[in-house]
Amino acid sequence: MSLHLTRPARTTPGRVWLVGAGPGAADLLTVRAARLLATADVVLHDALVTPQILTLCPQALLISVGKRSGQRSTAQALINQQIIECAYRFDHVIRLKGGDPMLFGRADEELVALEAAQVPYEIVPGITTAFAAAASIRQPLTKRGVARNVAFFTSTTAPGEPDQAALPGCDTLVQYMGGQEAIATAKRLLDRGKAAQTPVVAIENVSRADERVMRMTLADMVNGIPDCSGPVLVMIGEALRERS
Repeated sequence: MSLHLTRPARTTPGRVWLVGAGPGAADLLTVRAARLLATADVVLHDALVTPQILTLCPQALLISVGKRSGQRSTAQALINQQIIECAYRFDHVIRLKGGDPMLFGRADEELVALEAAQVPYEIVPGITTAFAAAASIRQPLTKRGVARNVAFFTSTTAPGEPDQAALPGCDTLVQYMGGQEAIATAKRLLDRGKAAQTPVVAIENVSRADERVMRMTLADMVNGIPDCSGPVLVMIGEALRERS
């Protein structure tokens, strides 16, 4: 599928940067990410990248390649093709991903495609949502004597994978894109022996103006999380218990 770009293709590619947009707030971008956006020719961005961040690259051609759970999204193979097609038309191409591109960002598929097409690239990390969420509620994900390890996981699977991957056995669990999977996650943890009163914090739209924090227990989460229109991060474990 062609991008219908006016600039003709060339034999030598430009450079691609895979850039982490962070959790959403524009002022949580890294300085390097902001500098690159200001000089980009084209930016291929996810649906979760906020309009405030996109104002940092007014000179760039913006291409939405949004991927949202439960909604129509651009197939990954097409995204790969679009990135490469842009690289052979522009000098400075940014693939802008929510959070950090190396965590649940399908970066491996894009890197494989770039390497196969012999397109040079760099990776610019971003603040992953879990760290922004912990800062927002002012509770560390680790706590001396309570939580010595943390696991990030998602229930989203690729075609051909089991519907439910094994849950990690860590003191603090952080489930990305966890809103729709909350009931199943709670039931599986309870069946595994996790205490019903284990604290849970679900946060919608982490770091944004419309951020919403919902506190509950694992027993409460069996009934689901209130309807949310934005992305939800679910954090589970004793480290999340409110300080007295």
